Amino acid sequence: MIEFINVNKTYPNGVTALKDINLKIEQGEFVAIIGLSGAGKSTLIRCINRMHDINEGTLNVNGVDVSNLRGKQIRKFRRKIGMIFQSFNLVTRTSVINNVLVSSVPELPSWRKTLGLFPKDKKIAALEALDKVGILDKAYNRVDQLSGGQQQRVALARTLAQNPSIILADEPVASLDPVTAKVVMDDFKRINQEMEMSILINIHHVELALEYADRVIGIRQGEIVYDGKSEEVTQEVLDSIYGSVTEIPHMNNPEEANV
Repeated sequence: MIEFINVNKTYPNGVTALKDINLKIEQGEFVAIIGLSGAGKSTLIRCINRMHDINEGTLNVNGVDVSNLRGKQIRKFRRKIGMIFQSFNLVTRTSVINNVLVSSVPELPSWRKTLGLFPKDKKIAALEALDKVGILDKAYNRVDQLSGGQQQRVALARTLAQNPSIILADEPVASLDPVTAKVVMDDFKRINQEMEMSILINIHHVELALEYADRVIGIRQGEIVYDGKSEEVTQEVLDSIYGSVTEIPHMNNPEEANV
């Protein structure tokens, strides 16, 4: 479970990204976070794994107060939280399986890290993760031979190989075409349902949020202005999230996605 209690986040430049956030996310939920760029969406999910520190309030993840973690505790804590980025964050000049195996590096002794020698069980886990996202046949291809959608699925497989309880995704389909974006979102949904894994996605495309997420959180200027079921999102709700913006980002207008 993830719980924000009166959480505030202000950056050193004085910008307040989160204002008095109170939020509880149960294990196994699929949550989409929507809002304009700069509204605080990325900050919200990056506070969960301590990529950003909060200034005030309490943030508990699976019973752990993340603000109290230090050094090795943070690294161990992050092992159970997968993070997926828009830019994939892959090493493109090596193989797909090597990129997935990177997830096991923190657990290996120094000599294995130095030589790049991975135990058999880690290799099996990497192959199983690739199978779950439908690209097992690409395991020994170089990453730079894959399409953008396939690369994002490699990133998802790398995260699954960590065996996390939570996946955080920061605009995972923003750089993909509409058809490929839906394929990747299908993977997220299937993993959420089959593995009962909590998934939080920061996403610009409203119709994808409504189609795939069970719950939608709308953020405007650092504040939660909507938190409810995706099927209950109305035009009035969208107006409260996006304000006076006349064109809300949609998949058929990808140029609007970075409003």
